[in-house]
Amino acid sequence: MYQEIGIRKEIEELSNQAEQEIQPQFRKVEEVCAYNSMKVLKAFQDNHIADMHFGTTTGYGYGDIGREAIEKVFAQVLHAEDSLVRGQFISGTHALTVALFAFLRPGDTLLSISGKPYDTLDEVIGIVENSSSLKSYGVQFEQIELKEDDFDYEAITNRLQKSKVKVIEIQRSKGYSTRKSISLEKVKKVIECIRKVDTQVIIMIDNCYCEFVGKQEPLEVGADVIVGSLIKNLGGGIAPNGAYIAGRKDLIELAAQRLTVPGEGKEVGPTLGMNKPLLQGLFMAPSVVAASLKTAILASKMLEMLGYQTEPRATDERADIVQNIIFEDKQKLIRYCQGIQMGSPIDSQSIPEPWDMPGYTDQVIMAAGAFTQGSSIELSCDGPIRPPYIAYMQGGLTYEYGKLGVLKAVQELEKK
Repeated sequence: MYQEIGIRKEIEELSNQAEQEIQPQFRKVEEVCAYNSMKVLKAFQDNHIADMHFGTTTGYGYGDIGREAIEKVFAQVLHAEDSLVRGQFISGTHALTVALFAFLRPGDTLLSISGKPYDTLDEVIGIVENSSSLKSYGVQFEQIELKEDDFDYEAITNRLQKSKVKVIEIQRSKGYSTRKSISLEKVKKVIECIRKVDTQVIIMIDNCYCEFVGKQEPLEVGADVIVGSLIKNLGGGIAPNGAYIAGRKDLIELAAQRLTVPGEGKEVGPTLGMNKPLLQGLFMAPSVVAASLKTAILASKMLEMLGYQTEPRATDERADIVQNIIFEDKQKLIRYCQGIQMGSPIDSQSIPEPWDMPGYTDQVIMAAGAFTQGSSIELSCDGPIRPPYIAYMQGGLTYEYGKLGVLKAVQELEKK
């Protein structure tokens, strides 16, 4: 059957050998999946989700009981006081932007303690000039670099003792950097460090790509608010768009007032038929995240066996669903991404090429033959065209489909 879809016998054999060696990692993923599935099911049952919650609203969206139920379910799953789960968010970056503009005022300071945030926030913050940035409104930005893939606790303490910081931002996933993603254990440790100095500073976590990778979420270890995208983990490959902000009730109200209208907040926002896919996506999310993790582990193992450097390695503990493959070669990065596209269900005949994307300073190649445009819980692979030429692979709605995509990519990479 593999040969019928164009995968050579030696690539199939390599994957079989890799699978045998990574069974212990697969069993750990399955245990976490079972735990998170029970957590989601309990939230559905505790909030009495029923067929009536699949209804829709248009216009202003007044009295949308489905929307209200969804936000209660998300809040329970994420251990939040409240949540804002909306299709009006066009991306995780949009949700982060809404949160930052909601919490910060002119003269306030935003401090990132995980280095520079993801590229698409450059103009939001004002790292790259933009007349609508936080900087243009008088919000100051500072960053503290990670130290040996951990927080620089001394530098953070010294900065907090120096003068008032309004918001501390932590990006758990690596973005397009070469660092490791940040584990929840490290997040817990740094929050304890912060609270010894400042009990009032708002600690905001960019949790994109990290939900359901473990049994806990950042709000359970002391974070005030977390933000994520629904075309990543928690959308389960079913949500057509949207994002969430979850955490302290007062912060969620501020975010809602910024997303919609001061004075109306969470009370408005039509769901336009999205209630059922949002609920169904969350219901499927534990299994889909598990499939993505297994796909990443397989890719890591196969590429290691071929002599490539990967991060994380196949046997490492994971903080997110992202798999780095360091090629040190522009053409190999391009070929691997093109192979992922060949193994996709949509646009498999297309050949991705590097191009200038809005929000990025380097050309980027993106492979994503997905049912939802830009969905990175579906198998996708991308990377900026700059040394050391790293592929950032993530997603896989099922392990079986993810595996086929990886095999296609490895075969394309290894073509003479």
